[in-house]
Amino acid sequence: MSTTSIPTVRARTKSRLSFNRFRAWLVACAVRPEARLWLVIQLAILHAVLWTFILINLKAAQDVHMDVAEAYGWGQKFLWGYGKHPPLSGWVAGLWFMAFPATDWATYALAMATVGVGMVICWLVALRVVDARRAFLVVVMVALYPIFNFKGFKYNPDLLQLVTLPLLVLAYLNAFEKRSWQSGVLLGLAGALALMTKYWVLTMIGAIGLAALIHPQRMKFLLSPAPWVAIATMVAAMIPHIVWLADAHFVPLTYAGDTYSLQDKSQVHQLVAGYLLHNLGLLALPVALAGLAMALVPPWFTLLRRAPLRIVTRAWARGANPGVNVSQALNVWIIQLIVAFGPPLGALLFSIYMKTDWGISLFFLVPLALVAIPTLRVQAASLFNIAAIWLVLSAATLAGSPWIAAREMAANAGNTATYGARSDLARELTQAWHARFASRWAVVAGTMETIQPMVFYSPDHPSPFTPNEAWASGLTSLDDVKRYGFIGVVDAADERLPKFEKWISETAPNAERMVMTTRRFTHGKAGPAMSWNVYIVGPAK
Repeated sequence: MSTTSIPTVRARTKSRLSFNRFRAWLVACAVRPEARLWLVIQLAILHAVLWTFILINLKAAQDVHMDVAEAYGWGQKFLWGYGKHPPLSGWVAGLWFMAFPATDWATYALAMATVGVGMVICWLVALRVVDARRAFLVVVMVALYPIFNFKGFKYNPDLLQLVTLPLLVLAYLNAFEKRSWQSGVLLGLAGALALMTKYWVLTMIGAIGLAALIHPQRMKFLLSPAPWVAIATMVAAMIPHIVWLADAHFVPLTYAGDTYSLQDKSQVHQLVAGYLLHNLGLLALPVALAGLAMALVPPWFTLLRRAPLRIVTRAWARGANPGVNVSQALNVWIIQLIVAFGPPLGALLFSIYMKTDWGISLFFLVPLALVAIPTLRVQAASLFNIAAIWLVLSAATLAGSPWIAAREMAANAGNTATYGARSDLARELTQAWHARFASRWAVVAGTMETIQPMVFYSPDHPSPFTPNEAWASGLTSLDDVKRYGFIGVVDAADERLPKFEKWISETAPNAERMVMTTRRFTHGKAGPAMSWNVYIVGPAK
């Protein structure tokens, strides 16, 4: 005879108590001064680890993005600038790859380490504006923002701004509050660090400057030493880079002008509209999930049956809110509004090619700007809910990532930009060089998109040389090309091939020429085949 075991009332009660105790512990850790920083750091580490593994699975059939390979190449030499951009992203990559190998997983770990640090700094910014309960809600919203997970897969200057720009805002809020010369020094150093990442941060620096002028308490700040010491410190810290910029004939500005100027007004309008819609769509996810977390606060099920509107309205109330520093919140609102709408308006006025990726660094304040609304009431239970939502979605994405990758590859099987086997080409070219010259392959020449993966994937990590681009990285010179020899490589379907052929004919008319074909197979699935024109020139004798 079979028997059925029925849990006793005592066992069920103990289970509920254990769950409630864990939820209370999490909320307590989120608000207690001695525990909250460690909790946020643990969250950032767990987020970085989970999403590193997710990206490894999602990108298994792909080489690293060109921007990542480019940053790796910059990091091979610590210069004051790298042609297109200031040097900080190259320096960070250089330091990272001193400790980690040049492998795909290490690049995804670098990207996630970057966003993890950015998450912690966003939390520190939030603590300047709201109480610890709201600050924890903000940091988990940031973790759910696709820029900090799916869209954060490629390490480049845009992604590094998720560290330097929150740091800049943190330094500004600190200086606005303390108004001391010491806080001014920190603000100036943070501004210089941001400018050494990408000149695009001038948008944020300008927004902060306007916020300081617009804020009702502006005279207290402007009459203090903080802003003036900050300006002097930033200029002084930027002098070495400014000297490099002058020596390089302001080549980054040439790059920006050549690459992002447009004459077609209709295209400008389409790009601006796409930029706004893209970034609004990305922001909708964390906002909606935060709303869900606040809606699921008990007794949500009873309210759903009896008064469903109360699920929404109970989170809003009039009256004073000690959980919000309204003065600092005003700074955040002003800054976010300016950086949200200033760049698109500038693109329309000056006919600039507006890339969606430029929004990566400009919207990290949105969760804080919303949570800092004084009429919003954040209940303790919503902190556990938002953390649970983040964990469930991250774990589900990790479990489903191999399937997602397979579906994505099947849908884009012929996409050579994404699935072309450039890493295989790098290894084959290294073998070809060693077979001919029994020495290290020192220089690779060609178009930027083609040669950066060669720099990353070749065991020799040759220096890149782009002969037909005015904004060369400065990592190697024409003299080096002639002294050490080089392999020239270009996509056979690239429209710039004739121009590169002309340079080869002028520089190395006796170059050995060949055509190579590469194709990657991942889990038995074939990627697209690519043909490459290759030119091999040995070292000078």
